[in-house]
Amino acid sequence: MASETATTVASLQPNNYPVNLVVSGRRCLVVGGGNVALRKTRGLVAADALVTVVAPEITSELRMLEGVRLHARPYERGEVASYWLAITCTDDRAVNAQVFRDAEAAGVWANSADDPVNCAFTLPAVARQGHLQLAISTAGKSPALASWLRKRFENEFDERWATLLDVLADVRQEARDDLGTSEVSGWDQALDDGVFDLVCAGELEAARSQLRQHLGLTAVARA
Repeated sequence: MASETATTVASLQPNNYPVNLVVSGRRCLVVGGGNVALRKTRGLVAADALVTVVAPEITSELRMLEGVRLHARPYERGEVASYWLAITCTDDRAVNAQVFRDAEAAGVWANSADDPVNCAFTLPAVARQGHLQLAISTAGKSPALASWLRKRFENEFDERWATLLDVLADVRQEARDDLGTSEVSGWDQALDDGVFDLVCAGELEAARSQLRQHLGLTAVARA
């Protein structure tokens, strides 16, 4: 019976559609003023969002963040409608539910930390190198596992990968200029054929040349 119940619960878990949201210049609301709110706010600020924090009590660390609007008061019903995205970080399920209901009614993206029932989206664990991000999601079932896996991958996810991304971006632009699109075959073969090894050795122009060859580009190295 227990295994049947577990299977039933798992079958009811919705499949998530992974996205990267562009929040730069968008108004985002964080409801909560503790350590979890601090982490979420820092992430939004790093993505150039316009962040407002609402909570009766706000930590000194949150108060020190530059460019964040602070309202030391409880959440007011319906106010989430003024924002593009909201994250709730409180221990009060009633507040979480109210923010989520308001957000759903207003068509606002909403997430409640550690409260997946009141979420329109979940937040993955992310390892970053420059513009390269490695996101790990469990669809909200176990943030602890996502965080643990992120730490394991971070050990080998160093600045070489950010350099590889820059090289790929350079040649992608060349493909767009010369072919009219970068959606061509050859990327996988080039990466399998040692492009990353060349980047690791510091031979960036050789890496670009190898990419061009696999993509069928005739353009010479650009100054």
